[in-house]
Amino acid sequence: MSETPEPDGSRIEDLEVMVAHQAKEIEDLSGELARAFDTIQRMQRIIQALTERLGVVEEIALPKPEATKPPHY
Repeated sequence: MSETPEPDGSRIEDLEVMVAHQAKEIEDLSGELARAFDTIQRMQRIIQALTERLGVVEEIALPKPEATKPPHY
């Protein structure tokens, strides 16, 4: 059960293939990260706009509390 040593050329080729696969994977992950970042930014803008709209609706719809003293005074 002795293993025969692989020629150096085959080992280098294996490493080159591995590096190529890793480079492709990094490129794919980078693209996914960029898309996720764009989605997060878009969602933050939507949340900000909705927060502003809610503030306007609250100002219009909710009555302002009067500054009167409670009955026990």
